[in-house]
Amino acid sequence: MPSNIFYTLQKSSYLDHKLQAYADSDYYPFHMPGHKRTDKLEFPNPYSMDITEIEGFDNLHHPEGILKEAQMRASELFGSKASFYLINGSTSGILSAISAALPPRGALLMSRNSHKSAYHAAYLRELNTIYLMPAATEFGISGSISPASVEQALQENPGIGAVFITSPTYDGIVSDIQAIAGIAHSHNLPLIVDEAHGAHFMFSRKFPSPALRCGADIAIQSLHKTLPCLTQCALLHVNSKRIGLSLIKRFLDIYQTSSPSYLLMSSIEQCLRFLREESVSQMAEYTQILQAFYRKSENLRHLKVFHKSSCPPELCFDHDFSKILISVGSTGLTGKELYDALLHTYHLQLEMASGHYATALTSVMDTKAGFQRLAAALEDIDHKNRFNEAGGKGEPLSSDLIYQAPKHGMAIGEAMAQKTETLPLKASTGYISQEYIYLYPPGIPLVAPGEIMTGKLLRTISQCQAQGLSVEGLNDMSGKQINVVKM
Repeated sequence: MPSNIFYTLQKSSYLDHKLQAYADSDYYPFHMPGHKRTDKLEFPNPYSMDITEIEGFDNLHHPEGILKEAQMRASELFGSKASFYLINGSTSGILSAISAALPPRGALLMSRNSHKSAYHAAYLRELNTIYLMPAATEFGISGSISPASVEQALQENPGIGAVFITSPTYDGIVSDIQAIAGIAHSHNLPLIVDEAHGAHFMFSRKFPSPALRCGADIAIQSLHKTLPCLTQCALLHVNSKRIGLSLIKRFLDIYQTSSPSYLLMSSIEQCLRFLREESVSQMAEYTQILQAFYRKSENLRHLKVFHKSSCPPELCFDHDFSKILISVGSTGLTGKELYDALLHTYHLQLEMASGHYATALTSVMDTKAGFQRLAAALEDIDHKNRFNEAGGKGEPLSSDLIYQAPKHGMAIGEAMAQKTETLPLKASTGYISQEYIYLYPPGIPLVAPGEIMTGKLLRTISQCQAQGLSVEGLNDMSGKQINVVKM
């Protein structure tokens, strides 16, 4: 590959040209989408198949024919009572599920480390949010939501109308959904699980049990994150009558486009057909390659790769080992420096950099050669003394420092409705935020509208910015100003 290919990728003026240059390069995708630009699945010229709701092709918002049958096959495959195609990603499913579960100004018990779409649902429905904080782990990532904390929150807040849990997390940490479902149901409440990163769980016992098997009332899954499907393709599964189907359909009509892409829907169909026909053999090979990678990673001296044994079960109930978390360990690097080294030196594009680790997302479509390249790159970095001596840009940030317990000021919707004052971010201590501030990925808020800015939070944001992490959400694209509730 020409040595200036990365420069070419950066300077290309047209998106289609840049995409083609990237596809032709040797950069390996340890990131979503889960199809990994495979050549195992054939897809015709997209222009030849791009249609609208013409005769004989049904209507996703009122399916009576081929799309009704397709969703029934999805329901049968995943073991749900009903399944719905989502072509606006899991975001549309999360918005629809929360909106259907609660009336306006209801109360939602939700894991704090939820995707921003759950917060957007709270804003749109003017919900009061009560947060469940994940456990802190020695590895420096967020752990599980404990069933005991769910029970305590429900006892202390009798007005809660639904429970929302993210499992697995972006780091692959799984909560005890069976126990949490039992607690929610004992209070006659529905449990909604954001399982966007766990669509593959159903197809191998090597992975954690899927939420539907554990009693979740609704599970939302992003096919494109971990399975061979085009970006934006997802499913919403309904598994009980605690949330009415008619309400789910109503909000899906609102939050999904009125012109659903037949290309995306056909990608969902092709993905599910692949899983029905080939998942047993493909998943067996995939999990064997993954296990071999983890065994090899045990030889690293300075870098550390997260294993399920890295965290006790009371803190991390289970772990999806398809998410490879690589800690900088004793290298002296930050997570962003490790990410950059893998990208620029070894042409391995990872999914995410955090304060002290980087994340490689894998899927059933990854190749043995790809895993070998990653293992070789980590071994090379691990043995380079210059990294151990150079030091990084400040102390690496652990997840419990980045994602602090919020200081509540008012509900999200209430804060957004107040008069606005724009302040320098560094001068906002004590003010109530009207904006989200989050690292993207993963899109989990460090602060949400209605929460009070603190000195500790501002120091953390400053450290994230100094280490080159992607701090987003502010209207001020430079990240120096914030809109707050005017006092």
